[in-house]
Order: sequence, then structure tokens, then C-alpha cells
Amino acid sequence: MIAALLVHGRHNLLAICQSAFLNEFKALECIQHVITTCPLGYEQQHRYPNVRYLSNDVFAECICPWSFDSHHSETVREDRKMYNAELLSGRIAAASLERRRNREMQRQDRIFNAKVRTIGIDKEALDSQVNERKKKEQAEAESLKAYAADALRNDKAACLLDQRQLKDERLLQGAIEDFRLNFQPRWSRREYDLSNPDKIRDQEGIQMLPGLVGEDPDSQGRLKNQQEQLREWSVQQQHELATARHQQRQEEQQYDQDRVDLDNKALQLQKIEEERSRAVALATKNFNLTKAAENAEKRWKEWQQQEEDNRTDILNQLQGDLLSESQEQGISVLGLSRLRPDSYKGLTDEQLQHIIDCQQQQIEENRRIQAEQQQQELQQDLFRVASARTALLLERQQARINKQLRRTLDNTNAQLAEAHQEQKKYLEKVYTNIPDDSYFSQFNTSSR
Repeated sequence: MIAALLVHGRHNLLAICQSAFLNEFKALECIQHVITTCPLGYEQQHRYPNVRYLSNDVFAECICPWSFDSHHSETVREDRKMYNAELLSGRIAAASLERRRNREMQRQDRIFNAKVRTIGIDKEALDSQVNERKKKEQAEAESLKAYAADALRNDKAACLLDQRQLKDERLLQGAIEDFRLNFQPRWSRREYDLSNPDKIRDQEGIQMLPGLVGEDPDSQGRLKNQQEQLREWSVQQQHELATARHQQRQEEQQYDQDRVDLDNKALQLQKIEEERSRAVALATKNFNLTKAAENAEKRWKEWQQQEEDNRTDILNQLQGDLLSESQEQGISVLGLSRLRPDSYKGLTDEQLQHIIDCQQQQIEENRRIQAEQQQQELQQDLFRVASARTALLLERQQARINKQLRRTLDNTNAQLAEAHQEQKKYLEKVYTNIPDDSYFSQFNTSSR
């Protein structure tokens, strides 16, 4: 009743509650319990836009505006302290209601989404896959960017190294040119006097007659000096050659003498090694001969011992209990009921006859059992034939009954169809207001 009256006004609501409970605070508590589950009105939403449900003061202002002044507000606040415990349960109920509303909205989103419901698309999984792919592409882009940065840095470093190498080469070439210019001039060359263009110009005191260019007046003296110098060079070379040959002959003689000494020493060492080898071979041969004689004597003694053991074993086997056919050898010393497996000689005549009698009894028992089984199979065959004949008769009777029931059912269905057609025609005449799409769209709006 109180929830319905919220639509008509808070004054009427307060009056009704006061008349019902005879206490203003009791009425306010009841109204607060109802309004906590309802949203604010239009006026309160404009005055308190950030408040979803009414608080104590706002509630008092909304319900009792004629008495909500400074004095009354203090009185209301003091009187509200004793009801804080009860109003806390209302707030908890409001929070629980809000949670249920949110869950219902989420459930409706899942159920009323036709694509998810019919096709079964896992949107969260697809979103996670899309995010993973974006992260992967971003990582690849960052990797390519880092690789490009490294390549650019390497190219810059290579260019700097090339420039440094070219600069070093230019500096080295300049240093070589400076060294040649300062320390290797043309006039310091050994053959400079042959290609000196200023040689004739530098000669002083030589007077040449006009028209006698190239005449050398001191050519005879210079030629004689050259021949003398060549003779001295030839004598010096012959002396050096003779000295070299003599020294080479001495070295060859010393080498030959050293070779002969080494060969003699090698022959002596070879003779000593041969003598030692012959002594070792002779000692080894004597040791082997002695060892072979000892082994031959040992084998001969072993063969004699083995032959003696074989003859003794043969005699023991011939004279022992193993090859004898006496059945008494198989009886154990513990009693007649015990046998010796190592000396057993087979069954006795009484035991064989007992076994034959037992086998004959088993054969007769098997024959009797086979005869009984054949008699039982014959009886079962007769019973199966009788059961099949009875079942065939029952099937024919059931087919006749089903045929009759089918005929009766067809007649009943025809009568019902005629009655349904008449009822349909009657309803079409009586009910003319046929429901449209707007009537059916009001259903299936909740997930419950």
C-alpha cells in the first residue's frame, strides 16, 4: 500500500502512515524502508544529483518539508540516532538489490545476444586473441625498429671507419712523400751521374772549340784507369773465389769425416743390439722349450687321470642302481607311499590296472552324460516349436485387434476434426481482434 502511494505524493503518504502507526518516527521508518528500494523522484534528482537513494536528512526534507527547519532538523537528527542500527539493514538491502540488478542486466546481455546464443562465439576469448595478436605485432614492429636502428648505427660506424682509413692512407702517403723529398733527393741516388741533366753545365774550366761538341780530351787516361780498376777487380774476385773454394773443400772434408764417424758408431751400436737380441731370443727359446715340456707332462698326467676316472665311472654305472630295472629302487626310505624321483622305474602292474579301470568308468560316465544332454536338447527343441506356434497365433490375433483399434481411431479423429473445424469457424466469428507483433514483443524481456 505504501509503495503504491509513493506515486500520489509524500503528504498523503505521511498522513496515512501517522494514522496507521500513531507515531511520526515510526511512520518515517516505514516509509524509509520502502523508499530505499526506489530511486529518487524528479525533484530530488535535481536537488541531489549524486545521491541514488534517500538519506535520513534528505528523506525527512522530502517527507516533512513544512517542519524541516533548523530547529526541527536538529530534533530529527537526535531522534534518528536511536534508529541507525535499523536503517543500516535497509542500506544493506539496497546494496544487495543493486547487485541483483547488475547481475540481471549482465544475464540479459548474454541471453538476448542472438549471435552469442546461436553461434556460440566466445567474445572474451576472441578479444584476448586479438589483444595477443596486437601485442605480437607490436613486439615484431619494435624488433624491426630496433634492427633497423642497429643497421643504421652499423652503417654509420662503417662509414666513419672508411673515412678514417682513407684519412690514414692520405696521411701515410703524405709522410712518405715528405720523407722522400727531405731524405731521398735525386742527387743522392747512385745512378744520378748517368742521368744528371746539369752535368755538362756544372763542369768548369773546360774549353771547347766551336763545332766540337762532345769531344773528351782526357778519354785515354780515363780508359786506362778503367782498365786498371777492372784488373784489380778481377784479381780480387779470383782471390775471393779461391778462398771460397778452399773453405768449401774443408767443410766438405769435415762433413765426410763426421759422416764416417757417425756410420762407424751406428755400426757398433747395431752390433751391440744384434748381440743383445740374440741373447734374448736364445733365453726365450730355452724358456719356451722348458715350459712346453712341463705343459706336455702336465697334460699327459691329466689325460691319465681322466681315463682312470672314466673307467671308474663306467664300472659304477654298470654296477649301480641307476641302470637296473628293479622297481624297489624307487621306494623311499620314509615309507611305501613315498617315491624317489631320481630312482623311479615306472608303475607296477596293480597301478596300471587301477588306472585302466578308472578310465573305463570315466568313459561310461561321459556316455551317460551325453545321452542325458541329447534328451534335454530334444525337449528344448519341442518346447521352442510349440512356443513359436503360440507366438504366431498371438501375433495374428494382435494384428486383428490393432486393425479394429485403428479403424475406431480413424473414425474418432474424423469426428474430432469436424468438431475442430466448426469451433474454429465459431471463434473466427466471435474473436475479431487478432494479436499483432507488438503483443508478442512484450514477452521474453527478462532472463528468468
